[in-house]
Amino acid sequence: MKKDSDTPRICEFCRFASEIRATEDMLCTHRGVVDKEYTCRKFIYDPLKRVPRALPELVSLEDI
Repeated sequence: MKKDSDTPRICEFCRFASEIRATEDMLCTHRGVVDKEYTCRKFIYDPLKRVPRALPELVSLEDI
């Protein structure tokens, strides 16, 4: 399980921010339009906004 310190505290992962699709900015309910890398005291991590890493390819038994 990830610790809180492992997650960057940026608006891209915040519960209060939503993506503006036309730009690289976020719309925050507290701060208005901000950059994805912006951070503030109101940050609350939203795990559904994180994009998981791709899994490595599996090796079949025929390849061994």
